[in-house]
Amino acid sequence: MNQKYYIETYGCQMNVYDSELVASLLQKSGYVETDQIHDADAIFLNTCSIREKAEETVQNRLSNFHHLKRKNPKVIIGVLGCMAQNLKDDLLESKPFVDVILGPDSYRKLPEFIHNRKTQMDHLADTRLSKFEVYEDMFPTRKEGVNAWISIMRGCDKFCTFCIVPFTRGRERSRTIESIVHETEQAVREGFIEITLLGQNVNSFRNPDGGDFPDLLEAVAAVPGVQRIRYTSPHPCDIDDKLLNVMLNHDNICNHIHLPLQAGSDRILKRMNRTYTQKEFLNLVDKIRMILPDCSITTDIIVGFPGETEDEFKETLKVVWSVRFDSAFMFKYSPRPGTKAVEFNDHVPEEEKQQRLERLIALQKSMTLIAIQKQIGKSMKVIVEKESKKSRDQWSGRTDGNTWVIFNKSGEKIKDIVDIKITDARGVSLFGERIQMEVTV
Repeated sequence: MNQKYYIETYGCQMNVYDSELVASLLQKSGYVETDQIHDADAIFLNTCSIREKAEETVQNRLSNFHHLKRKNPKVIIGVLGCMAQNLKDDLLESKPFVDVILGPDSYRKLPEFIHNRKTQMDHLADTRLSKFEVYEDMFPTRKEGVNAWISIMRGCDKFCTFCIVPFTRGRERSRTIESIVHETEQAVREGFIEITLLGQNVNSFRNPDGGDFPDLLEAVAAVPGVQRIRYTSPHPCDIDDKLLNVMLNHDNICNHIHLPLQAGSDRILKRMNRTYTQKEFLNLVDKIRMILPDCSITTDIIVGFPGETEDEFKETLKVVWSVRFDSAFMFKYSPRPGTKAVEFNDHVPEEEKQQRLERLIALQKSMTLIAIQKQIGKSMKVIVEKESKKSRDQWSGRTDGNTWVIFNKSGEKIKDIVDIKITDARGVSLFGERIQMEVTV
């Protein structure tokens, strides 16, 4: 009988993609997937270190696994990803029942470990960062769906002072355009119609054989069968006219840019090492809307960064009010050991961070509602993605601007692209009716 594996994934989309790579390696080693953890012969947690809360969640989850090891000493328990990279020594000391600790550049070691495990009960710990590993020749095992994640590069060279990514995933290195196009073609053959290109700083992609991110976008857009292309996350300093014009010239590249702001104060932006000012960010927003008038713009924002005053927080609110982002991921600053920001002496009290976060969320909710209410009365193309959570009689799908739309079923199936007239907007979702095409005889 085939042995079974179970993977839990925490954190960003890159971790989802990495779990799909690990699943592919496990299947080649003779394992089959199970969604029942108690039936698994190998259990892996693919982890995130971007915030303290994420690490606490995984530590608690691992503690619960100790009884599984006592019950079945042969079960393999592994910790993968950024937390393995960041906390290897702590895991080795505090969680001796963990058999495998692999950083993001070490997944190729798994098949050999599993093979050797049949004859010896060794442990495996490898968190060395690579200057070259991009898993160029590996293809992920994806679950059936609409969207396929494709990692185009790994690591980051920006060194924002709050961010641990350069230390857990290493320096930037990119795949070749040829290999990414090949993976896109395979994803289309597997039935995926939407591609999302991934990178810690996706638009700093540089093809080893020549070419940049806009060149890659054009190449992926030319693959037959690709209905939609998204990408995340870019850095504002690497968005230029060439990229925006490529987006303008290809209908299957989504009219959506995720544009991380992080803070509105110039002093805080400098402390964060974001390398742009508030004015430069706002000028970029104006340029995006000039070239792509209907482009959806979303963002990331951190409140309570060390030293942030009330007036500086209000600068962030001012930018949110000015830009009117379609949506935002909003977080309290979380100190990460090893980052420069942890060394600042003027940390904002937790209570103040929470209060600022609540004010920001309230403002952004009103901005999101304003943005989606502007869509009422418009006809929009929507990919049918899943059944609505609230009713089995309704579908849920996204516009190319990445807004969810709920509408009644009328014979569609998942992956169909349908025309929907928007009739209402509530919360963060649109509601609409199917536009039936007239057939002339």
